[in-house]
Amino acid sequence: MPISLKRQVYDQCVLPTMTYGCQTWSLTKATTQKLRVAQRAIKRKILGIKVADRVKCSEIRKRTQIQDIVDFEAKQKWKWAGHVARLKDNRRTLRVTEWQPRNGKRSTGRQARRWRDDIVRTKGNTWSRDARDRDEWKRDAEGYILQWMDRAS
Repeated sequence: MPISLKRQVYDQCVLPTMTYGCQTWSLTKATTQKLRVAQRAIKRKILGIKVADRVKCSEIRKRTQIQDIVDFEAKQKWKWAGHVARLKDNRRTLRVTEWQPRNGKRSTGRQARRWRDDIVRTKGNTWSRDARDRDEWKRDAEGYILQWMDRAS
């Protein structure tokens, strides 16, 4: 089977399946590392290369020309954030995004990473107001993705 057909199957079937619901994930280094390892294994399988062949990842990436999974994940999350911010009515999606626990003791250790932390780090606390302007939000997407790619590396 030619690589172009394998790439098409990967882009249309495997990538959406692996990242199903990724818009709602908290992007952590551990998550992105697991996804990248799985993607590298799939790329090797597509090319028929074994780990023992000692082919560099950059060479495999160049030969398969498959979109990076972390890039795809970040794009999906940015789109979803814009969509959620533009919701007009009081839907559950919007309420859950903005929900803050009212009382109770915090557990010891670092705070759990929340979904919106990545967006707030890029756009600040006014991200939901900024996302209402669809054109500006689309222009800012590239900056978010590049920033996340640098952090995930």
